Amino acid sequence: METEKFKLKDIGFGLVVPVIVGLIIVAFPAILRPALDSWFPPPNMMTGDPGSPYAFLTVIFTHGFAQMVMFAVPLILGLLWNKWAGGCAGFIMGTLYYMGMAGYNIMTSLKSFGVEYTYNLYADPSFIGNYIVGGILVGYVAGALNNGSYSFKRMLGAGLTAAILVGVLQFIFNITVAFSAWMTAGDPLNAAFLTMLPMIILGIIAPIVAKVMTWYGIAPMRH
Repeated sequence: METEKFKLKDIGFGLVVPVIVGLIIVAFPAILRPALDSWFPPPNMMTGDPGSPYAFLTVIFTHGFAQMVMFAVPLILGLLWNKWAGGCAGFIMGTLYYMGMAGYNIMTSLKSFGVEYTYNLYADPSFIGNYIVGGILVGYVAGALNNGSYSFKRMLGAGLTAAILVGVLQFIFNITVAFSAWMTAGDPLNAAFLTMLPMIILGIIAPIVAKVMTWYGIAPMRH
């Protein structure tokens, strides 16, 4: 079987696009978060300062965006390839995100509250459930429901169902088994909003991206 000839678009999809996406992912927490924190100060639990009523925008555009990117990979692979590819990709992406988020939040807690009020978030059941289990489920469920179809309606239905399911599970984990469940229980409606909004947006955008990929013939090969 003859290998396909090298094309200029291969550089774009194989080098330029990944680098741009990587820079954007880094820019959101490194550049955008400090700016948003200055415009919409977050609440300070040590002083009791409630912060800005629009501080939720910082969460959505930083952690929410990063989480959408993490879940988008297995979701799109599940839609375009199969449930096994989606589930495996979700395990890999979810594990990496779990390790990064746990470490990030531990260091943030140390700086803000000291050792006495800092928990080992690597042992937090909600982190494991939200990211590792959630990553597996979003890819597997989307792939199982879509079953290889290129119909946009079916892809949209499968993507939204998988994303909403994981969002609901995340909220349940956050309000029950999380080390910080007392914070979620303090304002459950706001917690549900911050959890569900990025997942619903993801459930709409990912199928659109997957469908566009099929137009340009960059869907995974099936055997």
